[in-house]
Amino acid sequence: MNKLGGVLLVALCLLAPQALAADLSGTLVVAHRGLLLHAPENTLANFRACLELRLGFEFDVERTKDGHLVCIHDNTVDRTTNGKGKVADLTLDEIRRLDAGSWYDQKFAGERVPTVDEVLKLVSGYKQHEVLIAVDLKAEQVEQNVVRLAEKYQVLSRLVFIGRTISEPEVRDQIKRTSPRAEAAAVANNSEEFPKALAASNADWVYFRFLPTAEQIKSVHAAKKRAFIAGTTVSGHGPGNWKQAADVGMDGILTDYPLELGAILRQRKSSVPSSPSLK
Repeated sequence: MNKLGGVLLVALCLLAPQALAADLSGTLVVAHRGLLLHAPENTLANFRACLELRLGFEFDVERTKDGHLVCIHDNTVDRTTNGKGKVADLTLDEIRRLDAGSWYDQKFAGERVPTVDEVLKLVSGYKQHEVLIAVDLKAEQVEQNVVRLAEKYQVLSRLVFIGRTISEPEVRDQIKRTSPRAEAAAVANNSEEFPKALAASNADWVYFRFLPTAEQIKSVHAAKKRAFIAGTTVSGHGPGNWKQAADVGMDGILTDYPLELGAILRQRKSSVPSSPSLK
């Protein structure tokens, strides 16, 4: 771990010590673009801190002019670097020369836009932690390359593919053709869309954008699928919605407040009385 990553980790440990332990509730916490409220989003320092804290994270995939896959949320470098221009109009070398940290805080000066290869290699170094990594495919026709990189680093089983995947069946088909073991999600924006998302044969996850009922989650699990929730319902600081999602059996929650969510889930688990031992 580099010096910057170590400083960030110590600071976060002091900020939210309860998030250090793995969530015991069965609901996995996924940090939206990493710990975006505490470090520059979509950077290796940020993702390393997530993994050290036993938190999963979501990252975004774009493609450079010369065909390399990079981790950046926007289709331009304007907001999160000191550069200008569309990602698709810049080479990897041009993007790697940009500062992706000082826009957030000068102490992060020198952070770079990571490649997807670097991100998945980082994840592979934390095999001992149960975490969920959400891959937001933004660029077109990158799914095959990402799946193969995940296979290279033996982390495919820890990924769920979202982004274009959730609403484009052909993207899910391409993911499955590349590897039947890759897991993709299909979106349900509301209860009316839930049956179609559940029935999608090329989806292993239902991606909820609303708070489902316990019966809907039971249906997901009965179909041997898993449930993931994202969007405005849970992305903001909403303890009530987080608790409701966990109570009905949600498998993964994507939020901008992963430390707070992790602490709440852990507290709720520790408050449940243990079963008396049999004598």
